[in-house]
Amino acid sequence: MREWIFRMRGGIWTLLFAAIIFMIRGTTPGIMALSAVTVALGQAWRCWSAGAIGLYRGENVKALRLATTGPYALMRNPLYFGNFVIGLGWSMIAGRWAVVIFAACFWAVYVTAIIPHEEAFLRRKFGRDYEEYCGRVRRFHPAVFDMKAVTAPVDWDIVRRSEIHTIISTIIGTAIIIAVSLCYT
Repeated sequence: MREWIFRMRGGIWTLLFAAIIFMIRGTTPGIMALSAVTVALGQAWRCWSAGAIGLYRGENVKALRLATTGPYALMRNPLYFGNFVIGLGWSMIAGRWAVVIFAACFWAVYVTAIIPHEEAFLRRKFGRDYEEYCGRVRRFHPAVFDMKAVTAPVDWDIVRRSEIHTIISTIIGTAIIIAVSLCYT
């Protein structure tokens, strides 16, 4: 089941987006601005994460190496954290219940299914190295701060190739959410 949910994560993300759209009933310009900044921060975080991991797109879990630098020195799931921040920004426009529902759905899908599926793969592939990494770095928030590891170089070519789809989707999604909100204002 977790493997299927992992493969369907793009569609699930689209369903969460649609749910947010249906909950929009208008908002204030201040909330719209805060939402846009939140979405931009989430996307920037994803770009940094993509540049540190190397290979990550696809329907199957894969890894050429264990990513432990850049944002991966702070948390084990920075791409998903970026997704959460983007979704949080979008749901802020729809109101507090949208934020609560989005956060609960994100937790249910990502924390209970997608991340455990990836972790099982990484344990099998990297064994002790992955276990030691898990002992040092938490899933979604920093336990320690290693400046050398965090400031590792970013491969901007990978960001350009791998993250362009997400950047375009995020821009279009944000524009749609703002437009729908403006229809109610």
